[in-house]
Amino acid sequence: MNASEAKRPRTKDIFGCRPANLRLKNKKRKIRVIAGLVGGRNISGDYNPESIRVVIPVGGIAKRLLPLTAEVSKACIRLTNRPLIEISLLNLAKQRVRNFIFGVKGYTNYKSLHDYFKSGLGFSASYNIKPRVHIKYQPNVEDSGSADSARINIEYYDIKDPVFALQGDNIFDIDLKNILEFHQNKGAFMTIGLMPVDDVTGYGIADIDKDLKILRFFEKPSPKEAPSNLANTGLYLISPRIREVFKERKVLEMKKRRLDFGYDLIPYLLETGRPVYGYILKGTWYDVGTPERYLEAMKGILHGRLKSLQDFGGRISGDSTIWIQGESIESIRRRKEIIRKIKEGSIEIEGSVLIGRHCKISDGTRIVDSCIDNYTRIGRNVTVDGSAIMDRVVIGDSAEIRDSIIGRHSTIESSQTDATKILQTSVIADDVTIDAGCQLTMTKIYPHKCVPKKELFEKTIT
Repeated sequence: MNASEAKRPRTKDIFGCRPANLRLKNKKRKIRVIAGLVGGRNISGDYNPESIRVVIPVGGIAKRLLPLTAEVSKACIRLTNRPLIEISLLNLAKQRVRNFIFGVKGYTNYKSLHDYFKSGLGFSASYNIKPRVHIKYQPNVEDSGSADSARINIEYYDIKDPVFALQGDNIFDIDLKNILEFHQNKGAFMTIGLMPVDDVTGYGIADIDKDLKILRFFEKPSPKEAPSNLANTGLYLISPRIREVFKERKVLEMKKRRLDFGYDLIPYLLETGRPVYGYILKGTWYDVGTPERYLEAMKGILHGRLKSLQDFGGRISGDSTIWIQGESIESIRRRKEIIRKIKEGSIEIEGSVLIGRHCKISDGTRIVDSCIDNYTRIGRNVTVDGSAIMDRVVIGDSAEIRDSIIGRHSTIESSQTDATKILQTSVIADDVTIDAGCQLTMTKIYPHKCVPKKELFEKTIT
């Protein structure tokens, strides 16, 4: 494309797509990515990340993350003081990807994502991304699974180029250009991002040959049935010929009940002889599908294990792993107060800790490997260890919170004589009040509940 052509405005149809007679006329074929699919053709020398479309299927209520997802999309759960999916968007935007499609299913997923991200202008401004990011959404059409969501968006936005797909609850390091080149060089119909895991429970597992070609694929097998420890990361590159597959009789039959990548589409591609390859990720990958994995991801990110997110703003010194955020006059005053208390030793910070804006932390408090979101107030002699405290939480004196998650706008009442303990991956959802003296162990509390003084072990309050 010469300079004069680059300046011409693009003519688009009502779906934001260029008509076929104008698309790629005598120009190099470009790569488009949709979270969910990708294929590779003519990548070397043609790689143009700003033309990539990323489609991210986000459906269901994420049962394993309940009660955090009772009223909010799993993609928008707060992690390191931002919506979870924002980490993946930022990673790809840093690689100059500018076009994203959220394959949302259901009211909660649509409302959570659309109300926060809208068209992408605010996200772009927050991270100074230029040219800006564009975000679109799946039309109000019910899909029957993640692969069907990709199908709907490919057809609706008339995407005829290779596609890239990813899942809304995954966080990853990936060099997009490298995986596209791998896909092309192998002549793959689909390339799946794989990662070795210690425990295969809950993952799709691939069996590959020495050329990295996938021979068999099992969705969430038992440890005894798993042919390897190579887990499906939910990152897919798929050939544009996938449009033909979606029209095949057996796929149309599957779609009537379910069309999921792991359970349905991948096994079908293998069964019909399409070449499917596994790309072993070299960076970090987190599946934030359970509270345990959420906390694992939080700690890993705070400790710098995710290459694409190394700084959160407000680092208190050059090599410190303590961040205290603050931008306005008022939040900067709070930030300085917390830093003063750390230096004086009146509060204790260990490991890697992120503290958001406008927080108040009282004397005698100890925080270890945790994230404290904006507008949180913590009383005297509190311990927060390996935990996530979301925004506008109030924690009373002498409370002890270990390896647990406290949702937004919740109140943990506690006192020196009646201390509250929340332990061992307990999950407190949004707008919950816990009475002083409670001891909650491996317990889940749904939104808007008031819990009177009691001891709960492995209980769920709905």
